[in-house]
Amino acid sequence: MGFIVDRIWWSRLQAMIWKELLQLLRDPILLVFVMYAFSADIYNAASGVSFQLNNAALVLLDMDRSAASRELAGRFMPPEFHWAGAIQHASQGQKLLDDGKAMAVLDIPPGFGAALARGEGTAVQLQIDASNSVQGFLTSVDATQIVTRFGLEQAAQRLGLNLGGAGTVDAPVINNQSRVWFNPNQNDAWFMGISELLNVITLFAMLLPAAAMVREKERGTIEQLLVSPLSPLQIMVPKIIAMVAVILGGTALGLFGILVPLFAIPIQGSLLLFFALTTLYTCTLAGIGILIATMTRNMAQAGMMVILILAPMMFLSGAWTPPEAMPTVMRWGMYVSPLYYYINASYGILMKGAGLAVLWPMMSGIMVIAVLVSSATVMRFKKQFG
Repeated sequence: MGFIVDRIWWSRLQAMIWKELLQLLRDPILLVFVMYAFSADIYNAASGVSFQLNNAALVLLDMDRSAASRELAGRFMPPEFHWAGAIQHASQGQKLLDDGKAMAVLDIPPGFGAALARGEGTAVQLQIDASNSVQGFLTSVDATQIVTRFGLEQAAQRLGLNLGGAGTVDAPVINNQSRVWFNPNQNDAWFMGISELLNVITLFAMLLPAAAMVREKERGTIEQLLVSPLSPLQIMVPKIIAMVAVILGGTALGLFGILVPLFAIPIQGSLLLFFALTTLYTCTLAGIGILIATMTRNMAQAGMMVILILAPMMFLSGAWTPPEAMPTVMRWGMYVSPLYYYINASYGILMKGAGLAVLWPMMSGIMVIAVLVSSATVMRFKKQFG
């Protein structure tokens, strides 16, 4: 008798899962949105967003016109900088900055070369448009490195010290050597591509289950399901399973169809562990999606509720702002964001090749949130539809 009941239960589960997939296939707008997010959106994020300085428009105001000033100006080279012309007066540079036609103005004062020849201190001025604070900061950092290296070489030549081929001084100096791990070329496409994939997974893990449940409420079919032999759990679980399967398929598309072949992102760790982690994470957020559906009446309300939850979750994930830079209150809030654990664990698997022995605290955090969310969702669902 128990075997027959189990077989009936599983057959109902399979039929409901197939029903949910068919409903998604019959919604072309949502289906196109899913396909776009897991393909073109990830491609755009990986190829179009960069945190490196590239082609910053630089204008030269050379009041010295000496060999030293020309040599210094020649150090500002592509791909970081490109010359946007020379000007004769400081007011011209200010206007170009105000109009957004220049990123920076390099002002070399009169007597610059002569002061260097005499061994005296001198200064150059670099005016930077910092309305884009990230690009302004990068311009300042790169320019500081260029001027510092130029000054070191000039001082070494005057003291008669030999210069190495890389611009280093053959003298007792401190040689700073940096070793970059996991992304040695500091390719922004690797970080941005994976980050966008994880954000898309987060969005649809909540949106698709919520949309599936709210659609039933809008069309009035939820009442038909409630009078059927199905229990509330048999109505809720197939929606989660079906949408999780769709998201896993989209994850495979984004990873193996976009990131790996087009951007050569290396996968250092276990794909099985990554997809197991993604399944756990997606099920957790699917519970939040079902919970949202029990509190809303239509798709517009569900979408707004998803955004209301998604926005702080992303800001508290640590992807945009390092946890160390957050205020203390925000850092405590970060630990209730499942995306924080998911991002750390995903980068650990894909970029660092970390295993379960290293990642178990992150997976434990997701599991704790999953238990709490599942309990609240089941209680709310049974209370409303039971």
